[in-house]
Amino acid sequence: MSAFLSVKSLQASYGHAQALFDISFEVGAGEVVTLLGRNGMGRSTTVKCLFGMLPVSSGSVSVGGERVDHLPSHRIARKGLALVPEGRQVFPNLTVEENLVATARDDKRSRGKAWDLDRVYVFFPRLKERRGNLGSQLSGGEQQMLAIGRALMTNPRLLVLDEATEGLAPVIRNEIWRALAELKQDGLSQIVIDKNVKALMGLADRHFVIEKGCVVWQGTSNDLRGQPEIVHQYLGV
Repeated sequence: MSAFLSVKSLQASYGHAQALFDISFEVGAGEVVTLLGRNGMGRSTTVKCLFGMLPVSSGSVSVGGERVDHLPSHRIARKGLALVPEGRQVFPNLTVEENLVATARDDKRSRGKAWDLDRVYVFFPRLKERRGNLGSQLSGGEQQMLAIGRALMTNPRLLVLDEATEGLAPVIRNEIWRALAELKQDGLSQIVIDKNVKALMGLADRHFVIEKGCVVWQGTSNDLRGQPEIVHQYLGV
């Protein structure tokens, strides 16, 4: 499998405090990978580096074989990356439909299967029901659906979800996991950060455990199931 995203020996700092020391992983076309670890270990910082929101001090980030680690965020997004950020960050004073249209981007590579309003509304019927409501009027689960739909409207090749189901009711979590499984079946590459290891093992192809800014373990879902001590040691569950 050829790598769509390649991260090699990534290092990054917040001011004088180094946060990432050695982050390396790849995501192949159509592959789902996870970044696992406790809070504060470097998962979200890695995501910030992928999208140009935090400067990379050493190492590289490549998309489709092209270095992107010194590009501004909007140019990285145009390479086919889309983010569902921690905390959802929907536009509170725009309607559901305005939130979706605000990020829409046509992509000729998606001809015949492009994400548009109609497709998002079929994917998340609740958004169609609430299309005239402001972002601030939505429940947490509806906001997460909107954040995913907004990212899909950019017609990405790689979807990155930071805390995919954090703070959501169980029934909504199940809806999000269903959606991500459907996107995988459709061939969309994904990076997923979440605390629900069991659900992640059912979804993802490979996992990367981050501890103190370094990748300390990697393997398949079967590998992770066969090494429960990894979950206890690095995830604390």
